[in-house]
Amino acid sequence: MAGNTAWRHLFSVVTPTYNRAHTLERVYRSLQEQSHQDFEWVVVDDGSTDDTRLRVSAWQAEAGFPIHYVWQRQQHKKTALNAGIRRAQGEWLVLLDSDDELDSDALFQMARAWEDIPPERRAQFVGITGLCARPDGQVVGDSYPQNVMDVTTLEMTFRHRVRGEKFGCLRTDILRRFPFPEDVAGFVPESLVWRAIARAGYLTRFVNQVFRVYHDSPDSLTRQKKSADMRVLAPGLWLLAHDTLEQCLGWLRHDPRAFLSAAVHYTRFGLHWRSLGLPRPLGRHLTRPVARLLVTLTWPLGFGLFLRDRLV
Repeated sequence: MAGNTAWRHLFSVVTPTYNRAHTLERVYRSLQEQSHQDFEWVVVDDGSTDDTRLRVSAWQAEAGFPIHYVWQRQQHKKTALNAGIRRAQGEWLVLLDSDDELDSDALFQMARAWEDIPPERRAQFVGITGLCARPDGQVVGDSYPQNVMDVTTLEMTFRHRVRGEKFGCLRTDILRRFPFPEDVAGFVPESLVWRAIARAGYLTRFVNQVFRVYHDSPDSLTRQKKSADMRVLAPGLWLLAHDTLEQCLGWLRHDPRAFLSAAVHYTRFGLHWRSLGLPRPLGRHLTRPVARLLVTLTWPLGFGLFLRDRLV
């Protein structure tokens, strides 16, 4: 896309996986069907105990594209993503879950969307983001207000209030400068990284084009959030609430409801974190008076939700 000859491929598809040999073939088949074939597939096995290694080995022998297998002891998805990004040799990264699939024209359409950006503007952009659809073709969440929009992730989230699963590709050189945080055990929202990149001034080209077919597996994060064991996810969800209140407060007037919700979750998941006996990362506390006020005003609701979670 940008013509950097140091890259061996245009795309690196990075897939972190843990005991999902039964769904990983769906990813593989969708890659075989891509209309654009200048890519590699990096599978990062986060300590699986099923036959993931054997299946990947068989695919390596037959695939028409390079497949790289990286094994690590179980450290959670964020660490697997960082390992895959370090291993990637593609100019662009596509972070694809181990239970989903790409639309057959996804890589071709991503490349075309990038080429549509004038060359003199491309240094401003971190990536191309499109939509997700379910297997029946129904788009997940909201479409974008316009077919093509060049804005930051923060503006799309708070000014335009677009919600739901989204998907695309990101420049490898930029994402390597913004690794997924590993100082918190367990789940960490990927949106923390997208927000940090946006605060650094990078734009994203958003297009109303379906790139990913989303499958809601029994062990997906969406299902986990609905389960009684949701408190295991509390540290990451607290970090997202903290980021909203501490780093995104300038967007308050555009979406006050989002900030009230973040204040509630700050209390709710903070109490869960404390109940687990885990220390919070150093340097993460609220410094803004408005943020503290929002948390104080919504504390009863956050406490009530914490109690409800414990009783479920």
